[in-house]
Amino acid sequence: MLAYIIRRIMQSVLVLFVVGLVAFSMFRFVGDPIENMLGQERTAEDVVRLRADLGLDQPFPVQYWRFLENAAQGNFGLSYRQGRPVADILIERAPATLELALVSGTLAMVLGIGLGVLTAIRRDGWLANTIMTASLIGVSLPTFLIGILLIFVFSVELGWLPSFGRGETVMLGQWSTGFLTKSGLLSLVLPSITLGLYQMTLIMRLVRSEMLEVLRTDYIRFARARGLGERAVYFRHALVNTMVPVITIIGLQLGSIIAFAIITETVFQWPGVGLLFINAVQFVDIPVMAAYLMLISVLFVGINLIVDLLYFLIDPRLRTSKAGAH
Repeated sequence: MLAYIIRRIMQSVLVLFVVGLVAFSMFRFVGDPIENMLGQERTAEDVVRLRADLGLDQPFPVQYWRFLENAAQGNFGLSYRQGRPVADILIERAPATLELALVSGTLAMVLGIGLGVLTAIRRDGWLANTIMTASLIGVSLPTFLIGILLIFVFSVELGWLPSFGRGETVMLGQWSTGFLTKSGLLSLVLPSITLGLYQMTLIMRLVRSEMLEVLRTDYIRFARARGLGERAVYFRHALVNTMVPVITIIGLQLGSIIAFAIITETVFQWPGVGLLFINAVQFVDIPVMAAYLMLISVLFVGINLIVDLLYFLIDPRLRTSKAGAH
C-alpha cells in the first residue's frame, strides 16, 4: 500500500511538471504583455527596461525554472495587470469559487445519487420516466445557455433571484463568505444550479445504469431469497457495489466543477478565480494564467490520487490483488 502511494505521488509530480511546461509554452503565443502594460507613448528604452524587470528577456528554460522554483514556495510572481502578488489575488478570489463549487458539488452528489437510486428502483414508474426525460436538458444544453435561461426566467421575468454578482459578504478572518447573508445565499442559487446540473445528470445516469446492472446479479437474488428486506437489498448490497465506478466519475466531476467554473462565473459575473483567468487572458497576464492552470492541475492530480485510495477502502478485491502481487 505504501509503495503504491509513493509511486502514485511520483507520477503525479511528473504530470504537474509536464502540465506546467505545456501551459507555460502556450502562453508565449498568447501575446506580448509589454504591449498592454505600456501606453502608446512608450519608448524603446521603456520596453527594454520593463522586459528586464519582469525577467522576460531571459531564455525560456530559465523563465520556466524560475517559475517552478517560486511556485513551489507559493510565490507566483506579480500580476502584469494589477502589479500585485498573484498569490494575494488568488487568495482573495478563491473563497467565491470554492463556495460556489461546494454548493454545486453537494447538489450534484446528493441529487445525482438519490435520483439515480430512485429511477433504478422505480424504473417503470411515471416519476422515474419524467426525471430521465428532464435530465436530457442537463446533458444536452451547454452550460452558458442553461445559465442564460435561468437568468431570463428567475431574474428577468419573475424577479426572484439576482442575475449577477456574489451579493453581500462578510469576513471570517481572511475568508470572505456569502453563506451568512441573505443576498449572498440568494446569489448562490442560479450559479450553483447552472454549474452542477450537468454533473448531477451525469452522476444520476451512471448510478441508475450501475444499479440496474447490480440488481440483476445472482447475489442480489440470493439476498432476496434469504428474506432480506428491500431496503437492505437496495442500500446495503446493491448501492455499495455500485459506488466503485461512481466514485471515479464523482471525483473527476468535482474537479471539473472548479476547473470549468470559468463559464458560469463569466455568465453570472461571479468574482472567482475563473473570471480572474478570463480577464488575465484578455490582458495577457501570464503569471495569473500560469498560477491558475497549475492550481487546477494540482487539484485534478490530488482528486485522482484520493479516488485511487478510496478504491482500496470500498472494493476489497483490490486490496486482495495488491497483497497477492507482493
